[in-house]
Order: sequence, then C-alpha cells, then structure tokens
Amino acid sequence: MQIKRGRAAILAESRRPLVVDEIELPEALDAGQVLVRVLYTTICGAQINEIDAIKGVDRFLPHLLGHEASAEVIEIGPGVTMAKPGDTVVLHWRPGTGIQSRTPAYSWRGQKLNAGWVTTFNEFAVISENRMTVIPADFNLKIAPLFGCAVTTAAGVVNNDAHLKVGESVAIFGVGGVGLNLVQFTALAGGYPIVAIDLLEHKLEMARARGATHTLNSSGMSAGEVADAIRAIVGVEGPDKIIETTGVKNVIENAYDLTHKDGSLVLVGVPHEKVTINTLRVHFNMILTGSEGGGSKPQIDIPRIIKLVNAGRLSFDGIITDEFALDDINPAFDLTRSGKAGRVVLRVAQR
Repeated sequence: MQIKRGRAAILAESRRPLVVDEIELPEALDAGQVLVRVLYTTICGAQINEIDAIKGVDRFLPHLLGHEASAEVIEIGPGVTMAKPGDTVVLHWRPGTGIQSRTPAYSWRGQKLNAGWVTTFNEFAVISENRMTVIPADFNLKIAPLFGCAVTTAAGVVNNDAHLKVGESVAIFGVGGVGLNLVQFTALAGGYPIVAIDLLEHKLEMARARGATHTLNSSGMSAGEVADAIRAIVGVEGPDKIIETTGVKNVIENAYDLTHKDGSLVLVGVPHEKVTINTLRVHFNMILTGSEGGGSKPQIDIPRIIKLVNAGRLSFDGIITDEFALDDINPAFDLTRSGKAGRVVLRVAQR
C-alpha cells in the first residue's frame, strides 16, 4: 500500500485512557478493502461502552475504535466498485452496499492490533467496502460523520422502529447526539406534541430549536412527577410513542409504564443493568422494541438526508459543540462522559 504507518488511538486496556501512538498498516489491501484518510470523526456512546467493557471481558485487546467519520479514499483493493481514489465518503457501522471484506491486520509495538470492518480513531484506516458511502466532495466534512451513526439511527428509529404517524404524540427521553436528531425527524414526520426530556437545560434549548413543542427538565423530579408532567401535555393515557435514549434503568421502567396502552416504546439506549417490567401490557396492544441503528440502510438514507439538508429541511448546526485534535482524544472522552456537550468531533487528519 501507499501508506505504511500512521497515528491512532488504541484501546490497550479496558477502563483506561486510550493510547495515542504510531501503528503499522497492512502490507496490501485484500479483496473488498479500501484505504482511507480519516478527516473528522465523532464520539458515540458505543465507544464508551467498549472502553468500559460493559459486555464483559474484552477478548480483542489491543484494538482500534470508532465507527462514524468523514474520509477520503486513497487506494482500493481487488473487487471494489462502490468507491474510487479521491472520493469523499462517510464511514458507518451499519452494513451498506458492496463487499464485506476480511478485517484488516494492523500491528503495534510488534504485536497484532485488532480492528473491525470500520475504525475511525486512526489517521489512515483500512475499511470494508460496505462500511462507506460516497458523498458530494463539497459537503460539510465536520457534520458528515454524524451520518455514520447518530443521524441515520434517528431517522431509522422514527421511520422503521416507531412507525410514527402524523399527529401521534411523542416523548423522547434524553436529547444528546441521537436524541436531538430524533426530535427533528419526529417534527419532520408530523409528530405532535413532541416532548423532550433531559437533565440539562442547554440540551432542552437545542431540542426546542429543532422542533420540540414541549420540554421537561427532569433534574430533581421523581419518576411519578415526570410521568404526571408528560401526561399533562399529551393526555392521561400517555404518549403514543416513547423513544428512550439514555439506557438508564429507572428511566426505561418509567417510560414503559407511561406508554399509551396501544402505543410503542422504542429502546435506543443500552442499559448497564437489568431492567424490571411487568410484561402484561405487551400481551395486548402495546409494542416494546429495541433498536439496532434504526434499521438504517446507509446507501439509501445518507443521500436522502443530504438532499434534505441541501433543501433547508434539516439542519445540524449546533449539534457538534466541541472539537478536539486526535492527540486530545482522552479529554474529548471526558467531556463526552460528562454529558455537558452535544456531539464531540475529532480532527484526525488533514487532506
């Protein structure tokens, strides 16, 4: 390959800061692999879960991270037809069109460095063809990474998981990176009223700017008080649709009890502990479902969303609140964990 080495942020040990160091790239591209220069990447809660090993012992250490970025194609491997050198692409974790390649073989300090089909916390990355979608070269490269996860997940949740209909009432618990996009896609789809619930006032302000008709700062409120406040807005039977993004046990349990008897609760956030509910309601008309990226299809959804942005129907201004260099990735994670930021973007490499 043209590029032999580059800098990367490495998860060397669970629950410890990432190590920023130089790594060695594979000697050659395999079938379906694409070498890209990662330009901007954003931090998702999924990476925090990986660092914290919430699924148990991490058997793949050391390994690379990241799954949403804007990038430039440098070189393509055998069989690749969906992109060519010079193309600007969005990198995404959901499989799209093209070959699913083998995972790449990096090395670091003389040992194998594991990676999946897409990683984005590295200057140069070998990506599976089906983990990238070509976008216009003049599109905003700082917001483009959002289309790799947060934005397409939100659109998919509204369209595919919640099956929102015009005029249905919606409550969205947690308006961070995904939640803010849920608000504007819900507004675009005709939900009403749209209630955004969060602990931080500045996030609720952003939610109002994106179409939330009502907001609720639940800081210091009991579960019963939150439920009563939402029912006062949408009606005593509760919201037709509830979308839960926090993954917090008691929030999920409260959302379940609050959902309309003929409504739907979509769980986007991943809980870190067991959730207790009385399942009787799902034996009748209530729907309880999880979401895996909203069931999005990147090669279809990303071009559609770009058309909406260019037409002025969607805006992602202000969703990215902070920018860091790759070398400052650990402070970037600290800020993300604090909940005080929107989406945090990393400058990984320059064209």
